[in-house]
Amino acid sequence: MNVDKAVLAFAGFVVLLGLALGTYVNAYWYLLTAFAGLNMLQASFTGFCPAAIVFKKLGLRGGCAFS
Repeated sequence: MNVDKAVLAFAGFVVLLGLALGTYVNAYWYLLTAFAGLNMLQASFTGFCPAAIVFKKLGLRGGCAFS
């Protein structure tokens, strides 16, 4: 797995987690989903993604988007 796929998988997990927690725990958890979406949007324009940095430090190989 490369960094790009790991970032997409992590973002998908965070979105689903935020939706589940917002539905079953408290509506404020929907803010987690909004944060994940905003982070994905800004990463598409700037190329900066904190999750990509963490995954690189964990030893995953670079990809096309986050090299």
